[in-house]
Amino acid sequence: MFRRTILSEDQMLALEAHLAGTLRPVTPPLEVVQRLRERIHFPQPEEIVSRFRDWQRMFVVLGSVMSGMLVIITLARALYYLVGRK
Repeated sequence: MFRRTILSEDQMLALEAHLAGTLRPVTPPLEVVQRLRERIHFPQPEEIVSRFRDWQRMFVVLGSVMSGMLVIITLARALYYLVGRK
């Protein structure tokens, strides 16, 4: 098992100062920065509108599928109770 040691405020500050002196900032390669800039971009307003239209279509399709499943389940339960009672 691990034992937790509780550090005082002075020990924490000393540890942070030591780590701040030990760890140096690293600059990423320029290719990585360029790829991130290409990936992270604000779409054009037309693209945003088309995405909202796609979301609306997806919600309509999802709602239709769920409604159809609910009708099928209701019919199956009704048939089960009608056939099972005889």
